[in-house]
Amino acid sequence: MKKTELRGRLLLLASIGISGIGSWIYFIALNLVVLQITGSALAVSTLYIVRAAAAMLTNLWAGSLIDRLNKKHVMIGLNLIQAAVILWLAFSNSLLVIYVLVGITTAVGAAYEPTSMAYITKFLPEEKRKRFNSLRSLLDAGAFFTGPAVAGLLVMVGTPATAICINSIALVLSALLLWFVPNIEPKGFTTQKVQRLSFYMIKQDWHLVFSFSRHAVGVMLIYLLFSFMTVLMTATDSLEAAFSVKELGLTEGEYGLLVSIAGGGVLIGALLNTIIVEKIPTSWLLGMGSMLTAGGYMLFTNSTTFFIAACGCALISFAMAFANAAFYTFYQTYIPVEIMGRVGSLYGLVESLCIIIVTALFGILVEVISIRLVVIIGAALMIIVALAVWTCSLRVLVQRKNVSVEKVST
Repeated sequence: MKKTELRGRLLLLASIGISGIGSWIYFIALNLVVLQITGSALAVSTLYIVRAAAAMLTNLWAGSLIDRLNKKHVMIGLNLIQAAVILWLAFSNSLLVIYVLVGITTAVGAAYEPTSMAYITKFLPEEKRKRFNSLRSLLDAGAFFTGPAVAGLLVMVGTPATAICINSIALVLSALLLWFVPNIEPKGFTTQKVQRLSFYMIKQDWHLVFSFSRHAVGVMLIYLLFSFMTVLMTATDSLEAAFSVKELGLTEGEYGLLVSIAGGGVLIGALLNTIIVEKIPTSWLLGMGSMLTAGGYMLFTNSTTFFIAACGCALISFAMAFANAAFYTFYQTYIPVEIMGRVGSLYGLVESLCIIIVTALFGILVEVISIRLVVIIGAALMIIVALAVWTCSLRVLVQRKNVSVEKVST
């Protein structure tokens, strides 16, 4: 049993690492492809709107299927679908077709995340999750550090389309590794659980999520606050390049170095996290990571020199390694695995909607006031939200009162 569990953990981590590097290669190469076809920055920006809209539409219903299907098979199927769609995208020259394919692959990715989270939670004993999540954070950091470099190398020796094809291959390899992970569902699970997807089913599932949220107000408040941190970071990051060039006067080379420093910061943070994760409570890791992240943004947005900006970026990425790993553990511990897909999808819908609204609002504010003031406002809001995350974490998580699905259903 222990040997099977260890092999399963290693296969999962390998799958996550391979697909993570592939995702970064795809992300950078896709922007270059659209820019080559259109020469328009607006066309590239539209990709982000398409991705957010596709994720929102998927989150409306995906959770209802995720919790009722065999999660191992769903993960394999989603990886293979993504691989096929991305391969098609690599050879497409029509902007409309690219947008449609990006929407499809984003929708598939939006369904994959809560599926994998539910699988990991069911597969791993609670005492093994913190260590696994710290290693997962390390792999994410490695992907962030190496992915852009690999993408740049592939584009130099080939084309952006070649780089996109590499991501398709990475997804196939990821699916192949997942084929050998243990099947966590009991016999007959699929045939017993699956019903025809309908509006009534989705409505009932939403009611279940709302009912759970009422029974676990403290837990869901932490979830929403951390999600809003993500919203503010995304909106602020959308102005990062413009702020670096226009306000700090950085060259393209200096901005590239800033991104590399951020990659180094997240790698160091993730390495340190794997060492100390077992010694520090999740509530402290989540709260401390959030506060340091917000502090990094405040340092970066108030910077006037490259050195201060670099320190801010390094602190942001360093602290996010702790915050993200802690959030994974928090989610796996306090959200019942039976409804994890539905909770993740519904709240993911809210987060996607907020990202669109707040990012658009920041973009409008830039035209009215200075870009520096807008990003400072974003950083100040982050500090307030991060402080709320830390306070709620210390008050709620130490009580350790989990809410069961049976209690919610009654």
